[in-house]
Amino acid sequence: MSAAIAPPPASTLHLNDVHSGLNRTAIAGLLQPRSLDQACAAVRDCARLGRSTIAVGARHAMGGQQFLSGGWLLDTSGLDRIVDFDPERGLITVEAGVQWPALLAWLARHPGNVRGWTIRQKQTGADGFSLGGAFASNIHGRGLAFAPFVEDVESIMLIDHRGDARIADRERNAEWFALAAGGYGLFGLVARLTLRLVPRTVLRREVALLRVGELMPHLQAAVADGCTYGDFQFAIDPASDDFLDLGIASCYRPLADAAPDPSPRHLGGEDFAHLLRLAHVDPSRAFAEYAAFYLATDGQRYGSDSQQAGVYLEGYHAGVDAALGHCGSEMITELYVPRARLAEFMVAAADALRRHHAQPIYGTVRLVCAERSSMLAWAREDWACIVFNLHVRHDPAGRAAAAAAFRALIDEALARGGSYYLTYHRHATRDQVEAAYPQFREFLRRKRELDPDRRWDSDWFRHHEALFARAGA
Repeated sequence: MSAAIAPPPASTLHLNDVHSGLNRTAIAGLLQPRSLDQACAAVRDCARLGRSTIAVGARHAMGGQQFLSGGWLLDTSGLDRIVDFDPERGLITVEAGVQWPALLAWLARHPGNVRGWTIRQKQTGADGFSLGGAFASNIHGRGLAFAPFVEDVESIMLIDHRGDARIADRERNAEWFALAAGGYGLFGLVARLTLRLVPRTVLRREVALLRVGELMPHLQAAVADGCTYGDFQFAIDPASDDFLDLGIASCYRPLADAAPDPSPRHLGGEDFAHLLRLAHVDPSRAFAEYAAFYLATDGQRYGSDSQQAGVYLEGYHAGVDAALGHCGSEMITELYVPRARLAEFMVAAADALRRHHAQPIYGTVRLVCAERSSMLAWAREDWACIVFNLHVRHDPAGRAAAAAAFRALIDEALARGGSYYLTYHRHATRDQVEAAYPQFREFLRRKRELDPDRRWDSDWFRHHEALFARAGA
């Protein structure tokens, strides 16, 4: 057996996703390579032994794409090196297990980074995500005029189902690149990525309290006036007339010849814990306190990379459970609608959430631009993106109720010519998947053709394959 493969544990190993805790999965074991050669050897060993595997990184995704029931997982955490840096062109090559804080720290201290290169975007709300996972789910941040993460990637090194490593980009092995971007690890392990960096800038936060009907004109004017990042945090109390309507719009404007504030006001861990608890028990007060804080930070200056950092409170729900008297957590869904139909969608979403007695804990609106580089592209056009973090009770009735609420939100987005993000859950029906992703049948067909022995597999893939099999696809 290869040294890259850990021996089977004495008892069944269970893993779960970090955020929702709703994907407890029994696996056979972990493959733990520490180098590119070991990763290739691990995949070859799986092929020789007739095993399937899937890559697992920081375990934040909630759709089961990084888990394989009864199978072996390829843990990328040991692939954590910076491989190459081109300070002239602003390109950096990293291994898949590198997480955002390590990359930013490396760039900040590197003596050759005299131009101040940094990342363009990352997920917000947390920092401990792997870059391989970011590419596999084709993430986005809160840029006002950015396409998803695939457009920040110059090339990848992909380990295919035979254990062979190949370079893929938009010209070499172009189909593999398009399938791996947002392909959830089903076409191979993205062992390395070469990123296009951008110069670090200083941004001024500009904050306004708005109604959702005012939001799109406000954001469009901000983009036209040079703002590069922004979002809108909306009220979350279903009992309030402000529900999904009133919100805090924060835009970030680049400043020339300015420095970040040395000690800006910010929400720390205790502040977020307090607000999260309030969001469960007194959501109107939670929004009022959050809005008051953000209004007080109008005019503060931040680095364009540091303003994307987020405090993540792992395990915070234990205290919330005690207050609520039941076990639960939050689960995310992300919807997309044409920008002109955002206000209309929010009215319909508010009605759907009330109808299903859903409890939003957090919600935001962002903008995303279309991309044409990935096969399973979710950003087919310039969307308004709406994120809901819903409280889910962990009993069967609570999980069923949450699933119904998520499906209702997808229906409202589809009814307005929109879509949804595949990453966060597996609650969509087959009709919803196909309406949002008309290319999904082709995605499944190419998977069967390019990985005939099913070396790469996951619970996410098994679920969606079964959905389409039942439909005779």
